[in-house]
Parts: sequence; structure tokens; C-alpha cells
Amino acid sequence: MLAAQTQLERTPLTLEILQERIGKPILREGNLTFDLRQMVIDLRPENSSFRDAFYQLLRKELQKAGAKPLGLDLSYSVIQGDFIGSDLGLRTPLYAQAIAPIFTATEQAQLESLRLVCLQALAIALPNSKDCRSLLATDTNTSGEINVFRGTLTLVNTRFNGQVNFLNTFFLQSVDAQNATFLQSANWSETRFSRLVSFMNATFRQGSNFQGSIFFDKVNFKQAQFQELADFHAIFFAQAANFSQALFKQLAKFNKVQWQGNINFADVRFAGQSQFTKANFNQFVLLAEATFEQAVSFREAQFYQPVNLRGASILNLADFSDASFAKTAFLNVPGLSFNSNQAKILGNLGQIGKLFCVPSLQGNQNVLRNLSQNFRQQQQIADANQLEYTKQRLKLIELSQRLLRTNINSASSTRLINLGFSATQAEEIINRRNIRMFQNSSELLALADIDLETYNKLSDRLSFGEPLAVGGWILQAWSWLALSLLLLLSGYGTNFWLAFGVGGVAIAYFGLLFWLVDRCRRLHPIPIVPTCYETVSILLGFSCIEFFSLLAIFRNAEQPWLTLGCLFMIIIPVPITLIIRLYQQGRYHDLMDVSYFTEDGTFRQLRLLIGRLPVIPRNQTFRERYMPLLSDRRWNWLNYYDFSLNNLVRLGFNDIRLRDQHLPGIIATIAWYQWSLGVLYITLILWTLSRTIPGLNLLIYLK
Repeated sequence: MLAAQTQLERTPLTLEILQERIGKPILREGNLTFDLRQMVIDLRPENSSFRDAFYQLLRKELQKAGAKPLGLDLSYSVIQGDFIGSDLGLRTPLYAQAIAPIFTATEQAQLESLRLVCLQALAIALPNSKDCRSLLATDTNTSGEINVFRGTLTLVNTRFNGQVNFLNTFFLQSVDAQNATFLQSANWSETRFSRLVSFMNATFRQGSNFQGSIFFDKVNFKQAQFQELADFHAIFFAQAANFSQALFKQLAKFNKVQWQGNINFADVRFAGQSQFTKANFNQFVLLAEATFEQAVSFREAQFYQPVNLRGASILNLADFSDASFAKTAFLNVPGLSFNSNQAKILGNLGQIGKLFCVPSLQGNQNVLRNLSQNFRQQQQIADANQLEYTKQRLKLIELSQRLLRTNINSASSTRLINLGFSATQAEEIINRRNIRMFQNSSELLALADIDLETYNKLSDRLSFGEPLAVGGWILQAWSWLALSLLLLLSGYGTNFWLAFGVGGVAIAYFGLLFWLVDRCRRLHPIPIVPTCYETVSILLGFSCIEFFSLLAIFRNAEQPWLTLGCLFMIIIPVPITLIIRLYQQGRYHDLMDVSYFTEDGTFRQLRLLIGRLPVIPRNQTFRERYMPLLSDRRWNWLNYYDFSLNNLVRLGFNDIRLRDQHLPGIIATIAWYQWSLGVLYITLILWTLSRTIPGLNLLIYLK
């Protein structure tokens, strides 16, 4: 670019040429513009007389009253020495009663719009801005002046050899600095851009300072290069901002920036550190294919929409500590390049893991594994488990698709036609899979006769991969069922309180059933029924246990109603069927007025009964130790919940079991059914505890 600029024939700007060009402005895109293109403008101290005249003549004409403002075009020119652009603007107060009369009604409205932006940015991005302080101050003596540049400013392929200063300038028209080169520092701090701004492919060799600026319209920094510090601290972007393919070689500061529109950082390379601390992202954030070679900080940032990190590379530290995410916001990380042995991601404990999202497991297993390992190394077990849950949930979706969708590698021609393919398309699919089976959906689109409309319509109804035989389908179905149960009942071993709630529901339910079959035996000829006090007590106890258990489920399950449906399918059909049959056939046996349940009378203490079976052995010694429950005690109803607790988790205050004499087989079947479920539940609880308690987790996962 510099080589191309040096080949241009530039004319040294003299006072005569300057006066001639000022006297004959050209019309460009409907705007009168001073044409200073392809000039060599010497503003160095040794040429002070020309420099002073240059600013004086331009300022006089640019500030002249008129219906149409005059612009300035410095395209393809070389500016030698420092360029103080702020001196070309008209310095004016920002109060409506004090604004200079040369401004049109539209321009006055633009100046007054600054007050609204200051109100939006107050205490977030621009509280220290001079004009915001003056506009919002109650003291009328506070000065609120700004340099106003009324016309367009065109700096296409302009090269500035010295420093550039547009401090505290309000551009009422567009600024076009495409391919501009700033060899020294560029100061655009507290500048207001009312119209479109383009620094596309601009090069900043030294520090660039945009601190405290406001962009009312869209801004374009695409392919811009920042060789030194890029300071965008406390900026307000009212519209979309495009930084795609930009290069930041040194520190990039975006602290306290307010992004009101979409942000495009696609394919940006951050070679140095980048800071987005306390930034406010109101719209979609695109960081696809971005590379963070050094640390990037999003501490205390606010996200209201998704953050797209598809294909991004994090080579050092990414800090999301204390960042807040709205319900609609998440981190989309498919294809994220992240090595947990070299880089690190920080975030709030128990929260950051829920924010990572990938659309499918295919191609993203390594991403999820590295993220999970990252949080395990930091002992953020909850976040690592959340990523494991995400991985298994995606695996369940894949299994469901393989079981329910039509496999394109085994479907017959008739089946393909019934799905929606034409006969020609079905024939081409069969010919293609005879040569090589389909592995993914993109291979289907590569066929000549498959159009995009057909692909979009049918791709989500097809599965790809090896065809499943009957035995393979059954194994896949069993894996799907087991994985579904683990996800619904314990979050795949990542949520102890969810598993606790599931156990509480089962304990209360079976305790009520055992009380029912033991205390409500018959109505005639001699009624054997519980007292009103006992009935009310057992129902109140049932309600309390169920309430807290359901609360745990609804607070921790991702799909609480589906979790309850799954649990009810396990614990309700078999026991209810048996109880209905029990009351249909009636009970005609000895010891009708003695409880079916017995307790060990030698101990009364909290005990862990790992080897306990629900029925006492058929031995006289045991019959002497285990005595029937006393139905005339007001606290007797507690024993049924104790028995249910014993049966499910092998933990109870008393060793309560069923008697071995004159015991209906249906009641024993219900007890053994719960006892069998207890074996599975204890395994689930222990597995969940091993994954959620850090100490146990370290023993299992850290090498």
C-alpha cells in the first residue's frame, strides 16, 4: 500500500493552490468539498507560516454560515508534521440556547442528541466525558463546548507522517478513512461521529486513542491494523460495529464499552492482551475464527445476546469472572480451539459451565473434553460436570436420531421415495452408497440431482453411518434407555439434589403404600382400619416429604415434568397393580390383627443396614428379636416411612422388616420390588456423590 502511494504524483500544497482549491470547491456525492487530494501538505514546525495559514484559511471556510456544510477531501495525500484536525472545527456550546446560529435545524438536532446518549451512558461508559459532565450537571456555569466539523471528512489512502489530533470533535457528516496510514499516534478521544465512519484497512503504526468517543451510526474497522496500543476505553457504539479481520498487535482496550448494536470481531487476531472488562453487549457478539494469543478479559461484562466463538482460538487465558449473562445469552463454542494444558478459561463457580453450547456432539467431543478438563484442574467440579451433562445430552440426541430416523445407507428405494425423494434422486443415492456409504449429511448435498430445497426438507429426517442390525438396534435402544434414565434422574450423576429429590418422592410414596396395606385390611365383618389421627398424620408426613422432594426436582432438573414422568413410570404401575389385586382377592389368613411389619427390639438407633433384606429369616431366634409394630401408638405411622427408607437407601432408625409367617405374597413382592430399586438407587447416589464431592472427584479424575 505504501509503495502504491509513493508512485502517485503528488503536488506540494502552497498557499496559492490552497486558496484556489478553497475558492472552487467540487461537488462530490451531493456535498460541496474542498479538493486537496494527491497533495504533499507540509505542516512541520519549520514551515510554521504555511501551517498557520493552512489552518486559518480552512477554518474560516469550513465554519462559514450556509445551508450546505463544506467537506474536506485529503485522499491520497501525505501530511507531513502533526495534523491538528480539531482546530478545523467550530467551537460551540452544547446548550440549545447557546448553539451558534450558523447550524441548520438538522445540525442543531444532532448536537442536542448528544444529551440522550449521555443519559444512556451515564455511570457506565462515559461518566467522565467533559461534554456529558457539563450536559448533566446542575451548575449552569459548567462549560460544555465541543469542536464541530460540519462537513464530510475523506481520508482515503491518506498518510499522516506526524501525530493526528481530533480531540473532542463532533463530526456531523460521515468520516471515510479507508486505507489511511497513521505513522504516529492518532488521538480521536472524546470524538462524536454522527454519521457513518469507515477506517477499513487503515493502519495505525503508533498508539490510537478513541477513548470516550461516541459512534451514533455504523462504524467499520474491517481489516484495520493496530501496531501499538488500541484504546477504545469507554466508547459508546449506538449501531453495529465491524472489526472483522482486524489485527491488534499490542494491548486492545475495550473496557466499559457500550455496544448497542451487533459486534463483528470475526477472524480478528489479538496478538497482545485484550480487555473487555465491564463492557456492555446488548446485541449479538460475533467472535468466529478470532484468535486470542494472549490473555483476554471479560470480567464484569454484561451479555444480553449469544456470543459466537465458533472456530475461535484461545491460546492463553480467557477470563469471564463476574460476567453476567441474560437468559437469552450463552457462549456458542463449536470448533473452539482450546488446549487445557496450555490455556485456561475462568468463570464463576457453578455458572460458567452452563453457558457453553454446541449444536451437536460430532466434531465437538474434543472441545467439551478440553473445557471439562480445564474446570477440573481448577477444581470447579460443578462446571466440569455441567459440560459432561451437555456431552451426554448431545449423545442421547444422536442415539435418538439413529434409532428413529431413516438410515440413508440401508433404506430401500421405496422408503426413500416415500420420504420425499424423487425416483431419480433415490436411484442416485443407492448408486452412490454402493460405492461408498454416506458418513454425513454434507455428502448428500454433493450429489448432482439433490437440490438445496430437498436437502433442507429431508436432511433432519435421515441418519448416516453404519446400518444397524436387529441386535445392534436393541443394544442402541438399551443404551438410549439407560442414558435417558441417568440424565433425567441425576443429570448423569452431576446433580446430587436432583437425585435426592427423586429418592424422597419414592420413599414417601412407598411409605404411604406400606401403611395402606398394613393398616387398611378390611371393612367387614370386623373393620381393621387406622384411626383418624393416624390417617391425618401419615398424609401430612407424606405431603411434607413430597413437597420438599418436588421442590428439589423442580429447582434442579432441566425438564422436571419429564423427570417426574420417568420416575412415576418406575414406581407406580407395578405396586398399584399389585395393591389392586390384593384388595380384589381379600385377605383370609391367621394373625389378621397383627402388623405385617416387625422391628428389632434389641436396638433403637440410627443404623446403616447395607446387608439388610426386607423379610426376616424363618428362624425362631429372629422371631423373638423382631416384634410386631404396635398399632396403638400415636407415632406408629413413622415406622412405615422408616421401613421405606431402610428398603431404598439401607438407612433407618430401626431395623424394620416384614414378618415371615402368614404374610401375603403380594405385600412381600412390593417390598422386594422397592428393595431392588434401592440397589439401583444406592448405586446412582454413590456415583453421583463421587462426581459432585471434590475430594472424591479428585481421586477419580485427576491423574
